Amino acid sequence: MAPSEQQPAGTAVAGLAREVEEFVTAGGWDQPPQLFALVPTAALLDEQPELAGQLDPSSPLTPVAQEALPTGDLGEALATIAWPDLVLGCALAQEIIVLPPDAEAELPAESDAERLRQAAADHPRRTEARLVAAVLREGTTACVMRLRGLGGKSEGSEEAVDEIIENPELAPNLLDALKATFNP
Repeated sequence: MAPSEQQPAGTAVAGLAREVEEFVTAGGWDQPPQLFALVPTAALLDEQPELAGQLDPSSPLTPVAQEALPTGDLGEALATIAWPDLVLGCALAQEIIVLPPDAEAELPAESDAERLRQAAADHPRRTEARLVAAVLREGTTACVMRLRGLGGKSEGSEEAVDEIIENPELAPNLLDALKATFNP
């Protein structure tokens, strides 16, 4: 069943992005990028009925973790991916560094990507984050970002609480790269 048959595609893909983010969060921080295929739950249950107790049959799509991506350039790795017709979407979870908008002027000019990444990682106003970008084959997108430890203190605890931001326009270049994995 297509996502649009049960709920609007935007709502469905946003829910899947949240589900992937929660799954990855359960493993803690300092994880490599993780790719997920978004497959019809009914088809998955037809092929693997033993999963019935683990999957939500009312969810039109289920995220399925894929093999680890090769280390190195994420764009190059994504450019090698082609999905079978059964896969109706995909999601990628990756840890990133977020800087305030005015910090861009403090970064080295005309540096290679690795030097810019290192400058961002060393920046005193950096924030660690986990970004999940999800796309459906038909083009609907969603992004969820968890900012590490910025949401203030939880009640009765000294630990900072992570802040969650949802916006389908958080990572347009990554979304384009994920959409390209569905091109013939």
